Amino acid sequence: MSPVRSSLVRVLSLALLTACAADAPRSGVSGGEVASTPTPVDTSPAPPAALTPSDAAAGPVVGDSAPPKLAPGRPTKDATSFAAAIRAGKRKAASWPAGPAPLAGAQLPKNRIIAYYGNPHSKKMGVIGEYPEQQMLGMLDRTVAAWKAADPKTPIIPAIHLVTVVAQGAPGSDGMWRRRETPEMIERTYNWAKSKKGVLFLDIQASHSTLQQEVPPLLKYLERPDVHLGVDPEFFMHYDKEGVRPSAKIGTMMAADVNYVIRTLDKLVADKNLPPKILVVHRFTRRMVPDAENIRPTPRVQVVMHMDGWGPPWLKFDSYRDYVVEHPVQFTGFKLFYHNDTKAGQPLLTPKELLQLRPRLLYIQYQ
Repeated sequence: MSPVRSSLVRVLSLALLTACAADAPRSGVSGGEVASTPTPVDTSPAPPAALTPSDAAAGPVVGDSAPPKLAPGRPTKDATSFAAAIRAGKRKAASWPAGPAPLAGAQLPKNRIIAYYGNPHSKKMGVIGEYPEQQMLGMLDRTVAAWKAADPKTPIIPAIHLVTVVAQGAPGSDGMWRRRETPEMIERTYNWAKSKKGVLFLDIQASHSTLQQEVPPLLKYLERPDVHLGVDPEFFMHYDKEGVRPSAKIGTMMAADVNYVIRTLDKLVADKNLPPKILVVHRFTRRMVPDAENIRPTPRVQVVMHMDGWGPPWLKFDSYRDYVVEHPVQFTGFKLFYHNDTKAGQPLLTPKELLQLRPRLLYIQYQ
């Protein structure tokens, strides 16, 4: 949840993106705002609603040979990057990891998840904290309806994606630079998801804590079949980021860290006889997950590599291609920012536009 990074020609723009991605503080990429102290929920008016595995796992798509088509008025640069991302996805289809066969009760690839993201204590972290509860849930309804209209054949699962362990701008009493959400808030957002017959994702910005410290306290919620997990490498301040304040630089999470979470969830599913869990891994730079190909989904844990960057459409398409398509794991996701993606006056990307990307997107998140 934070910004993705312009240039005059495609080669220079990609070079700039790679250079910025190495370490720099955000300036146009997705990721997360570091929260300070909880703030009251605002009542400002809502913006208009936004009008996998891969296709290797989800199967061919009718009309897949049609030329890429963006909404009228998109700049040429957007169309060029869009076409390049789709070509890259189609090229990767034959070699995309088949992954474990879905077990009974698996949500993917037969469904698509449409998630609203954030934390109710922060208006800046995402849509679920920016608007009052009923207004936000009404927006979610309209967004789900737009996706159903664009792709009537794929069932939609609404989701609330709560940042549950929140990176902080101060070390706190234990020096971990993170705040754990209260049980009351977790239950509140769980009820929001249930009210829409949806699911809840609990997201971890571990900061200077570890996944070994932050995952176990959430297992009592993850025992529920409709609660899933997300991890955010942007705020994983280890390896070469030890001692660095969250958000001062972009963090790094290795495949071994993600695989620890997968093993933990796999054991929970087996021990409690649960349907498979979904693990969302945020990514918008190479170094956020430098060895992503070593992530190992299991039959009990499905993994979504989620393009988490903000910026103009061409940059989001380039990021999807360079950091998700070119480093295949299992399923793919894409984030849209109501405000940051539209700063330059362009409309938000639409379901009809995003449905053309390959691999087929099965997790879409709105912030």
